[in-house]
Amino acid sequence: MNGPAHSLPARNGVSPSCVGLPAGDWPTITDFLVERFPAISREVWLQRMADKLVADEFGEAVTPERPYRGHMRVYYYRALDDEPRVPFEASVLWQDEHLVVADKPHFLPVTPSGHYLQETLLVRLKNSLGLEDLIPIHRIDRETAGLVLFSVQPRERDAYQALFRRHEVSKDYEAIAPWRADIQFPLTRKSRIVQGEPFFRQCEAEGEPNSETHIDLLETSPRTQLARYALRPVTGKKHQLRVHMNALGIPITNDRIYPPVHPTPDDDYSRPLQLLAKAVSFRDPFTGELRAFHTRLGLSLGLDFTS
Repeated sequence: MNGPAHSLPARNGVSPSCVGLPAGDWPTITDFLVERFPAISREVWLQRMADKLVADEFGEAVTPERPYRGHMRVYYYRALDDEPRVPFEASVLWQDEHLVVADKPHFLPVTPSGHYLQETLLVRLKNSLGLEDLIPIHRIDRETAGLVLFSVQPRERDAYQALFRRHEVSKDYEAIAPWRADIQFPLTRKSRIVQGEPFFRQCEAEGEPNSETHIDLLETSPRTQLARYALRPVTGKKHQLRVHMNALGIPITNDRIYPPVHPTPDDDYSRPLQLLAKAVSFRDPFTGELRAFHTRLGLSLGLDFTS
């Protein structure tokens, strides 16, 4: 469960997590938390409480013996004992009172989740810029590099996100993938993308299309039989570009999960996914001006391309 936390401030750039307490007969809130999160020991919860890192929605500290009461929210800080360092740095391309635009490197998640808290673009930017309320307007895959936009003021976030929902944002990507002479470009791929197996993979399925991508060929490398492609997604389904390219028989170079590989290989920092969020443009809902941003990053396989 997620929601605005008024009881605890951000800590080292990480906002507290939230869990709702349902109706139930647990003796204490601690008992509920231990059952709700089996991967977190009772000792860890007791230490967090001793450090004043668990509180209810009214700002009152949760103590080890506090009786359970349902229909309330509890806020707490997540912690990772051994978070891996992502050895790549982001750069800020633009900052004003409304927006922060950053170039995200490959392998760095946008927001905290799973095994990543401090090693995320959002937390790094919060800490480096001193903007506690910074919040992403959209996201790109951890494996993808390129542009990510953030709202400086939380009250403005929805207006920016509405542009994405109404498909009023032009998004341009670039990818390196195999070249096939039997595919004629430009083309448009429309399909229905649904959650696959395991849960983190997506796949195409029968039914009404819910995704659309325009794809064009930019240049080819006869020596390697690879090509550089321009991709423009109309919709924003999870892993859409990767799924569409794989479905065409031209999976993006260094993609670890499309096509499926079992088990999924670990990260190899020497082989980043050759997918780049290259440009984004839109009419700003607050200033009325046309905003256009371009990445300073590039795909660097060192290939010999010809038009």
